[in-house]
Amino acid sequence: MIDNKEYSINRSEFHDIEELPDILERKAEGDILRWHISLVKGDEITVETTLFKKYSEISSSRNPEEIFPGKSAALSVVPTGVGCDIGGYAADAAPATNLLASCVDYLITNPNAVNASNFISMDENVFYTEGYTVDLFCKGQLNLYKPYANKVGLIVEQADRTSLEIVYNIVNTVRAVHGVDIDTDCVVVTDGPIGGRCVRLNSGAYVGALDDPSALFKAVEYLMGKGVNAIGITSNIRDLPAAEYAEHFDGKHPNPIGGAEAIISHLITDTYRIPAAHAPMTNIKELNLKSNIVDARGAGEFASPSGLACVLMGLRQAPQLVRNKSYRIEDAVNIENLLAVVAPSGTLGGIPMLYAQKYNIPIIAVKENKTILDVTHDKLDLKNVYEVNSYPEAAGLLLALRRGINIPSLHRPLATLRF
Repeated sequence: MIDNKEYSINRSEFHDIEELPDILERKAEGDILRWHISLVKGDEITVETTLFKKYSEISSSRNPEEIFPGKSAALSVVPTGVGCDIGGYAADAAPATNLLASCVDYLITNPNAVNASNFISMDENVFYTEGYTVDLFCKGQLNLYKPYANKVGLIVEQADRTSLEIVYNIVNTVRAVHGVDIDTDCVVVTDGPIGGRCVRLNSGAYVGALDDPSALFKAVEYLMGKGVNAIGITSNIRDLPAAEYAEHFDGKHPNPIGGAEAIISHLITDTYRIPAAHAPMTNIKELNLKSNIVDARGAGEFASPSGLACVLMGLRQAPQLVRNKSYRIEDAVNIENLLAVVAPSGTLGGIPMLYAQKYNIPIIAVKENKTILDVTHDKLDLKNVYEVNSYPEAAGLLLALRRGINIPSLHRPLATLRF
């Protein structure tokens, strides 16, 4: 049901890079759940995709007439499974995220940027938004509606008694300490395994597969019937490469789990248009590590028995994808509010960046945030890209864009115009 497939596209097949998504849609043997450009070599562009037969269709049309004036938004893309130096571990992008958030009214970002198992660091104006929602938002196909608070439901993969005790203790903690709205009948333990699996692509990036999506969908539909408007999922990801996972905690390898987690949340968002996020039920620590004091960027995961707490806290304020009269909305933004997209400089081959090019939205490429990919703006001929060394520099550019300052006027030499 889920297939990970690689496509090669020659530059002769398109004139401008923003045509690539449409070409890929035509080539794909199935509906595309997730994709990114993994390699650019000469005239050949390699695209890694995850395919799935959709249960529902989302309109591909953009509605440019719907605007929410007076608000600024920025998107900070922190791709999972590609070894981001900043954000590829456990909420180690949170300081950068909150810095960027201080420059705009709303900062949209991936859950993995702020998730650290028992820990989460996320200012109130941060939109906790999974990757498929980000893609649809950047295409202009949906608005993001800020709720006062969500009613959260939790899907728990069938597990042993000890694991279930950990899960329920975490659920009760976030209810008691953080005031997260989770009713007693809104935690569902599946009848059988969901079967999320780790898959590594040719580029070295990690994605995932799922043995039984129907078990997942059955639980989602039950929870939505209970009035839930945000879904957490906790399960254990299988087929983890132990040696590579140990290297991850040593700060030398991408997180093998993140890509599979993204596939699970993408499936739910695509099918039901509801915010979703996945958490590992048990954080694996029985690894051949050089030291039990792991790389600081992944320490939050290693210090926690489960990855669940941060997901439940994050979903409490996750933006809604559609308007529903059953809950109230505090605010809303769409692509017309988007000042800029901020991303690692080597990961510019994703949907957010290509659609930013299409809609003439500035891209701020952060060189310091290195990954295993090397898909840069010059290889793709992207325009309107500002390269910066660090996230503090990116924050400065966001402030300038918000003030309407022309970026070249901040640099020297400054061209002198003459008649």
